Amino acid sequence: MFKWNFRTRILVSFLLLITFALALLGSYLLWYFYQQNLASQTAHLVTNAKITEQLLEEYMNGPREKASIDDKIKELSTKIKLRITIIDINGAVLADSWENPATMENHLQREEVQTALMAEYGTAVRYSTTIGQNMLYAAIPIKRGPELIGIVRTASTLAPVEADFSNIRSTLLVAIVSSALLTILLSARLARKYTAPIEEITHAAKQIADGDLERRVHIRTGDELELLAHTLNQLTSNLDDKINETSAEAKKLSLILQHMDNAVILLDRYGRVTTANRKAREIFDISDSMIGKHSIEVIGNSLLNQSVHATITSKQTTMIDLKTNIHGSKRVFQVFFAPITVSESVIGVLSVFHDITTLQEIHERQIDFVANASHELATPLTSIKGFTETLLDGAMEDPELSVKFLSIIHTEAERMHRLINALLQLAKLDSQEYRQQIQLEPTAIEPILQTVSQELAPHAQRKNQSIILEPSSAPAAALANYDWVKQVVVNLVENAIKYTPEAGTIYLKYWQEDHQVFVRVRDTGIGIPAKDLPLIFDRFYRVDRARTRTAGGSGLGLSLVKFIVEMLGGKISVESQLNAGTTFTFKLPAAQ
Repeated sequence: MFKWNFRTRILVSFLLLITFALALLGSYLLWYFYQQNLASQTAHLVTNAKITEQLLEEYMNGPREKASIDDKIKELSTKIKLRITIIDINGAVLADSWENPATMENHLQREEVQTALMAEYGTAVRYSTTIGQNMLYAAIPIKRGPELIGIVRTASTLAPVEADFSNIRSTLLVAIVSSALLTILLSARLARKYTAPIEEITHAAKQIADGDLERRVHIRTGDELELLAHTLNQLTSNLDDKINETSAEAKKLSLILQHMDNAVILLDRYGRVTTANRKAREIFDISDSMIGKHSIEVIGNSLLNQSVHATITSKQTTMIDLKTNIHGSKRVFQVFFAPITVSESVIGVLSVFHDITTLQEIHERQIDFVANASHELATPLTSIKGFTETLLDGAMEDPELSVKFLSIIHTEAERMHRLINALLQLAKLDSQEYRQQIQLEPTAIEPILQTVSQELAPHAQRKNQSIILEPSSAPAAALANYDWVKQVVVNLVENAIKYTPEAGTIYLKYWQEDHQVFVRVRDTGIGIPAKDLPLIFDRFYRVDRARTRTAGGSGLGLSLVKFIVEMLGGKISVESQLNAGTTFTFKLPAAQ
């Protein structure tokens, strides 16, 4: 966008101001001249109309006298050089000095006539097509005592007035243009005088901003501009000194930071990254272009920004555990914050990142495993121990009771075996190395559903249940892993068989919408209470622990399903109604 400089703005401002003032004055003078001439001409016409009224008084007595008015008016017009028209009260023209009254139209609706009928006199300005000029009309009433008997109208051309008006207008235009030219010359000289110091200061400021800290401004005006130049010189000197000091400190700090094993990031009081050592750049992929940006943009975690503000506010060292995601992997850092103060004012914060990801993962896995495994193994171990002690106490002598207790012990042992297998499978999937070995590829969904329905058909037949694969309008393939998808479907179908009563039905269906492949497992089972639906995917969570143990559930199946689906980039949802059935639907990215 084009921008005018200061000198041009001054020049244009002066020019517009003077031109506007002259134009306003000229317009007023022209208007005043025209109105004065129009008023003078109107007074002249009114005076002549009154004289004519006196001269024609005796001719308005009867029809015979009125017939001779036209000759009298034409004779009178040659002497006063005005157009005179006599009109009766009905608007009919009795006489006219320029035209034959017999051929003229009724004048009752003319503006000046209407005004004269109600006032002392009436005037109007109209363009005459006959002579091609503007005409000024003045009309006065003819009265005999209080009785109105007619109208006298006088008229004259406005050509002389308009000619004088045009001459004055031309003269004023010449004066305005001459004044504008003179204004341009004087304004240019004055603008150059007043803006030269400002331009010199501006040019010097640009050079200083570009890094020339040796630049100084030397002007002698004796006013605020000289003070501004002196202030700019002083500011430049102080800036040069501060930069030299800062540069020396930065070199010292850089040597320390670059040789540390921990990631170190310096932030200003607004949370922007000002410095990062080599380790921090490697861990968080900090490039030179990211220096100066806010920590949320660089690290991508609002907790860091909150801790920085807390450190600045309290002026005390703080420590937090920061969990973040870097290149798709979770990292945990123990972050130490220390305020950087100058003259009791906090100007920044030093943050040191200790990577404790591995220790945290080991600790969390140990806690989860011990807590969950202990909780889930406690019940079967208690049952095994109790029935074993009962057998040892003499129950072995009763064959029927021995078989019953041994069956319970065997069932609990199998449940423990399934639980341990599920834990091992979750641990395997938790392993990043194992997941990286698995390759995702286009995987057809229908063969998986057919295989699962065939493999689990014997289990369903024991409860007189049916597994139905609903037809699909078109084949679908997901970008996934065959074994993982099969494991998800197996777990969902096994759950459906467990919690569906005798003679129930399990429906399997798949379809594709846009870039997503959907798989649905629906049963006619006992359903899940609404309050439990948000929690069923948690590890070791069971809706009804007693009923689940009877069915052989470990509380890990659905958590394993959700874990696998999300690893494949999909999502799973559930809908259920008590005693009406449950529907699990998961979607996966479609293969291109």
